[in-house]
Amino acid sequence: MTSIALARAYQQSFDTHPYATLSVTNGALNAFGDFVAQIAQKSLGPNKTWEDRQRQQYDFVRTLRFFAFGFTMGPVIGRWNMFLERRFPLRTIASGPGSGKVSIPALTKRVAADQLFMAPLGLVAFLGSMGVMEGRDTQHIKGKFRDLYAPALTANWQVWPLAQLINFRFMPLPYRVPFQSSCGVFWTLYLSILNAKEDQKQDHADALQKTTG
Repeated sequence: MTSIALARAYQQSFDTHPYATLSVTNGALNAFGDFVAQIAQKSLGPNKTWEDRQRQQYDFVRTLRFFAFGFTMGPVIGRWNMFLERRFPLRTIASGPGSGKVSIPALTKRVAADQLFMAPLGLVAFLGSMGVMEGRDTQHIKGKFRDLYAPALTANWQVWPLAQLINFRFMPLPYRVPFQSSCGVFWTLYLSILNAKEDQKQDHADALQKTTG
């Protein structure tokens, strides 16, 4: 019953304030992904004693950065989904809206467009915005792209085509961003840990340079 009530509340909110709803939903799920990542890093991090884990403080600002990124990207992804809906309709007018017949070529084109266009741009937005919000200079942001972009995009193509195939095929338009964000909790966990390791690497290199310089 709770899930039904939440679905109704979400639908009502989406009907009246679609972009605000997508922003808050996507931001909250992104923040949750970073929360899980930080707990995992604290509890399961390699080469850490129990005392080290106890001393490691939760980084609320880091989670806030992930919320801000998700909040901003929610409406962007929503508009992108509407574009795909118009550009690659899954059902012809002749088959009718209630028909179960789905155009496989159109579905394939949706997934291909999403993975070949939006996925690379989304990673650019993620790495760039994280670098800016962390106060990194141009050299450090370029380092993020050099070290993280290719492996993250490769990992994306191993995970997201199937998830988006399910999303575009079965989820109604208002629920595609929440579905993507829910699946993306684990993806956000991956990106969060990847980004945090790169930050530690850069901070260590900066400290070493100051010491030797």
